[in-house]
Amino acid sequence: MADRSLRGMRIGAQSLQSEDGVVFADRAEYTYRCEDCSRDTVMVFSTEAEIPDTWECRFCGHNATLLVDQKPVVVDRSGEKVARTHWDMLLERRTIPELEELLEERLQWLRARRGQAQKTAS
Repeated sequence: MADRSLRGMRIGAQSLQSEDGVVFADRAEYTYRCEDCSRDTVMVFSTEAEIPDTWECRFCGHNATLLVDQKPVVVDRSGEKVARTHWDMLLERRTIPELEELLEERLQWLRARRGQAQKTAS
C-alpha cells in the first residue's frame, strides 16, 4: 500500500512550487582587486544592497578593495579600534623603571625561595 502512494514522486528532490509570479531583484556586478596577488574578484549584489568596501580575495584570502572606475576605493580605517596587547595595557599603568623594580623584587623573592627549597632538600 505504501509503495503505491509514493510511486512517481521523489521525496525532497523537487519543489512543488513554481516560479510563476516571482520578480527577481535587480543585480549588479562589482569588482574587487587584491593588493597582494593583483587578481580581480567579481561579486554580484542586489542594486538595493549596501556594497562593502573590502571583500576577501577568493585566490589568496587577503582583503581585496572595491574598484570604482578601475580605481580602488579609499577605505577609511580611522574608526577602527586597534587591538591592544598585554604589554600596551601594562605600560598604561606602569613606567619602565617601575616595571624594572618590580621585576627585580620578584626575581629576588624567587631566588630566596629556591635557595630555601634546596637547603631543605639536602
